[in-house]
Amino acid sequence: MNVKDALKRTLADADGGYISGAALAETLGVSRNAVWKAVKALEAEGYIIESVTSKGYRLAEHSNRLSEELISAKLNAKVLGSCIKVYSEIDSTNNAAKEMASAGAAHGTVIVADKQTGGRGRLGRTFESPAGTGIYMSVIIRPDFSLETSSMMTAAAAVAVAEAVESMSGCEVRIKWVNDPYINGRKICGILTEASLGMEMRSLDHAIIGIGINVRSVKEVLSPELSGTATSIEDETGLALDRNALCAAVIDRLEHHLSRLEERTFLESYRRREFLTGHRITANIGGRTVSGKALGIDDNANLILETDTGEVLHLNSGEANLCRISEQ
Repeated sequence: MNVKDALKRTLADADGGYISGAALAETLGVSRNAVWKAVKALEAEGYIIESVTSKGYRLAEHSNRLSEELISAKLNAKVLGSCIKVYSEIDSTNNAAKEMASAGAAHGTVIVADKQTGGRGRLGRTFESPAGTGIYMSVIIRPDFSLETSSMMTAAAAVAVAEAVESMSGCEVRIKWVNDPYINGRKICGILTEASLGMEMRSLDHAIIGIGINVRSVKEVLSPELSGTATSIEDETGLALDRNALCAAVIDRLEHHLSRLEERTFLESYRRREFLTGHRITANIGGRTVSGKALGIDDNANLILETDTGEVLHLNSGEANLCRISEQ
């Protein structure tokens, strides 16, 4: 690790506290002048470093640069995030993760980007990913659970995001089945899980969980088509959250829930947040449009729908590509 990155990690580990130039020089094993040059190099990259005479240096709380060192410093997960790659710009973190997984990247590898030029949502939709506003991340999962159980990963990821955002913002986060976290009735996050089956087609070789969260204000950057339905944490709460800390919190909660996926412990939190239940909804199932009342979430995270004809369906995310609250 070079002096610049070592300095970044040391300041991150200080958790907002000041460290003197002399202490930094001793810790890093370099001269005071080398510390000063590393500070200037970080500032040139956009990091905001505060300097106070007789106190030293610290990373400003409002610094908005994503970095492996800053995420890792906040991370408690044991496996997920053990390898983190951060890019200033990429076409799609899911695309990069799939390439890395095919090349043998380890379980828990995380790819994070400040901006995506080709971000994707479900059904090939575009996921707008402007710089400086969001967290766009993909996690490589090499599951040790069954193919049936793996279908719940997306719902578990939605719970992980909701819990992480709530823990840092204090604002209630609801979930629109199957995987869309909302604040105040507007979407703040999209989740796209892509799987690669094993040779015998009865197990997963690996899966990619892609998560895009609108963190900082998006009022001026989202397209008119999205501005009516999508929002950000800052736009709804007034809080400009630390993107590195939130990224770490999501990884922590994701590891917690995936390690217990077969026990389905995430479902209690999921059911409490899910908001289609009790409403009349319309769903598109393989080209067939059905309407009825959402009765709840079953033990496989499927949506239970009682149709207008009295038929009870258990919808999974792979077949129901549109689900919305109907007009009464």
